[in-house]
Amino acid sequence: MILCDSEIRAALRHGQIVIEPMPPPERFSTTAVDLTLAGTDFKRWRAPPPGVVTVIDAARPGYFRGAARLLEDVPREGDGSVLVHPGEFLLALTAERVRLPEETRVAARVEGKSSHARVGLAIHITAPTIHAGFSGQITLEVKNHGALPIRLEPGMPICQLIFEMVFGTPSATMQGLFQDQTSVAGGSETS
Repeated sequence: MILCDSEIRAALRHGQIVIEPMPPPERFSTTAVDLTLAGTDFKRWRAPPPGVVTVIDAARPGYFRGAARLLEDVPREGDGSVLVHPGEFLLALTAERVRLPEETRVAARVEGKSSHARVGLAIHITAPTIHAGFSGQITLEVKNHGALPIRLEPGMPICQLIFEMVFGTPSATMQGLFQDQTSVAGGSETS
């Protein structure tokens, strides 16, 4: 069951959903809440030197931690914005930290915004699920499928969260590389 705006607000008031900082009223729609783009940690995959073949072995357990060493900072414009060029893929974070306590049986999905999609901007590739028990900033997999560069500014509405009730209490606890993340590479910037 997808939560409507009044149910989302009630869940926020009762601590069943935690979003910090709390989004202002204009960021709520009938069944979602908009999150904004953080001004930190824009990363892209570093291109290997000419003649060097680099392969990310996704079949190997724990491969992402090693692959994350191949991430580099995305250059910023003078005003702090980032240009995403046609075909370019980068990782970014939401400014908001989200916490979905397991015992409240709430999960979420991160989705793009229609206005961004209409110019070719994808906000997630195949990973929309925010599991019950998750805590952290949400990593966005940003891709420009359009024909023109797209400027992204820190603080702009970038995605929306749709909340769903989980039937039953999860027997497993949320753990792993992306729990409590404050970095697009998972974990905290200090870990």
